[in-house]
Amino acid sequence: MSEADPVVELADVSFGYTSARVVEDVSLRIDPGEYVAVVGPNGSGKSTLMRLVLGLLRPDAGTARLFGDPAHKFDDGARIGYVAQQASASKEMPITVREVVRMGRYPHVGFGRLSAEDHRIVDRALDTVGMYDFADRRITNLSGGQRQRAFIARALASEADLLVLDEPTVGVDAESVDAFYDLLESLHADGITVLLIEHDLRAVTEHAARVVCLNREVYFDGPTDAFVESDALARAFGTAMPVGGDA
Repeated sequence: MSEADPVVELADVSFGYTSARVVEDVSLRIDPGEYVAVVGPNGSGKSTLMRLVLGLLRPDAGTARLFGDPAHKFDDGARIGYVAQQASASKEMPITVREVVRMGRYPHVGFGRLSAEDHRIVDRALDTVGMYDFADRRITNLSGGQRQRAFIARALASEADLLVLDEPTVGVDAESVDAFYDLLESLHADGITVLLIEHDLRAVTEHAARVVCLNREVYFDGPTDAFVESDALARAFGTAMPVGGDA
């Protein structure tokens, strides 16, 4: 992949779990360093789109490429950091924050031992997200916002080029949400590409530079300011929606 190649490239992608299409004729290009948010009603295909981007699903029609390779064949996991809704699986994991963040180094070392440099990278990632003082605390004993920061630190430890977040602030208190998005903005300013799936329209319009509005097909793809002024949200949801607030 050259500097000019897109991080994500979908061309005329359609997909359905049955004969009914969940995503239809979607084209999307995300270049290095972009901050893109995908919004849409429940059942609009947002999470399916994310799985197509990551190569976890293969399109029924069209093509999906990730860092220039067919998405389903892409195997350099260190380049992608993924943060799920409330990192729900973590609630049952009897491990510490530091152990979670060390997982970000595993794609680099395989079954080998972490080096002193690996440990420095882990510590730096913990410090960046403000979780260094919680490094030895069990992940199960964290608040929702702290848990999400730990999983972002794991992505930073992997030295990911693309950060994919699937409604990461569901169940997180308002104060932690604001701090979370301040952190994302800082990481984006440092050059990481961000792909965010989010239901919180206020957060999207305040932080993302570009919005993709989806309901099976793309209703809007462009700058956030233009999205706010458009009728795309009303068309996608089938009703008027307050862009300035939660939905």
